[in-house]
Amino acid sequence: MNTEIRIVGTGSYLPEKVLTNFDLEKIVDTSDKWIRERTGIKERRIAAEYQATSDLGTEAALRALKMAGISPAEIDLIVVSTITPDMFFPSTACFIQKNIGAKNAAAFDVMAACSGFLYGLATVEGLVRGGRYKKVLLVASETLSKITDWEDRGTCVLLADGAGACVVVPDKEKHLLSYNLGASGEFGHLLYMPAGGSRLPASVETVKNKKHCLKMKGNELFKIAVRVLAEAGMKAIQEAGIKPEDISLFIPHQANWRIMKACARRIGIPEDKVFITIHKYGNTSASTIPIALDEAVREGRIKEGDLILLDAFGGGLTWGACVIRW
Repeated sequence: MNTEIRIVGTGSYLPEKVLTNFDLEKIVDTSDKWIRERTGIKERRIAAEYQATSDLGTEAALRALKMAGISPAEIDLIVVSTITPDMFFPSTACFIQKNIGAKNAAAFDVMAACSGFLYGLATVEGLVRGGRYKKVLLVASETLSKITDWEDRGTCVLLADGAGACVVVPDKEKHLLSYNLGASGEFGHLLYMPAGGSRLPASVETVKNKKHCLKMKGNELFKIAVRVLAEAGMKAIQEAGIKPEDISLFIPHQANWRIMKACARRIGIPEDKVFITIHKYGNTSASTIPIALDEAVREGRIKEGDLILLDAFGGGLTWGACVIRW
């Protein structure tokens, strides 16, 4: 019986609109130099007004299915990680199911902010190993521009839109060598969106005061992020029974280049093994890792047998890391 899992197809989608740092100079008090030095971002993609999260996710899903050589009708489960769903319900996964014609699939969403893809992968692993599901589509899709305060230079220079996806199937060999997830709700106030839920329902006042936009305390978050990412990554490496030097490619959450460099240094991974996309795509929350993973696969940076470390942290606070043998 096949009780392990394997990724057999990846896909990603980035909206056509490019928003550069020079464009942002015209919107808020910032500069290309300031943004690049502090974040590593040069430009980012922004969804069109008519594009919702499911639209981006649909494109990434179709590309992953094409690589896997699997038809939508063969998919029996769709899991979508997002903090910017089309609406509270139905789930974004149900919209993607309809869009691609996956009529035989169950569908639900996972919400773990920037750690969402890894939370989703762990969820899928458990369901596939249980023997119930054979061909699973895991999607991470975000339209953060829809919840961005474009007058807040601390967040608007970071956030962007995009989607990534992968197809997961059972396998005899062990490919997901380890994973660990974590959370610390006491730091939830460092990265959150105040209104729109049952705590603070939508009203004229909440809209007027921009409480439906993402809020972040960047300096405090930075310090925690480096420590949490490094600890999660080291734990995943240790549980996989390998050493940092065995890692072929490190794909961290693309939040800030300084955070990624500091994390790699703490773990003991050289910079030339860190796969970076933040300079051209910005921070797309749960989507950053699957977008980067797809790009690395298509560029030939990942080959069969390679050991890949995925590592993320996000609002909640949540975090997760895993080691995959490709």
